[in-house]
Amino acid sequence: MAQSPAADQEFLEYLVKSLVDHPEDVRVDRKVDEMGVLLSLHVNAVDMGQVVGRQGVTAKAIRSLLKIVGVKNNARVNLKIEEPEGSTRVPLQHGTGGDHGGGEQHNQPMPHGENE
Repeated sequence: MAQSPAADQEFLEYLVKSLVDHPEDVRVDRKVDEMGVLLSLHVNAVDMGQVVGRQGVTAKAIRSLLKIVGVKNNARVNLKIEEPEGSTRVPLQHGTGGDHGGGEQHNQPMPHGENE
């Protein structure tokens, strides 16, 4: 049975519409180039938390599933989650002394009784 060329796009739309509160606002743009397939996901600003999940776990799971769909269709599939208009997320500031890339923890004193 032959798969449609946009099976990855249809799968992503179905999956995300099942997760969010505003499925009518879900849109997936598909672009194919020499690097493979790029799916750009657009959702309602209210639904971003449901799509990304806590610490990005849901987004990672969606990407894993898309890679499986891509392997089945002999394509490299990548997902880009577009920042919705009206989003309240504060963008990360680069070079302001935050995380240094390695996920290292900064030594901060613990309140009394929590050192163990």
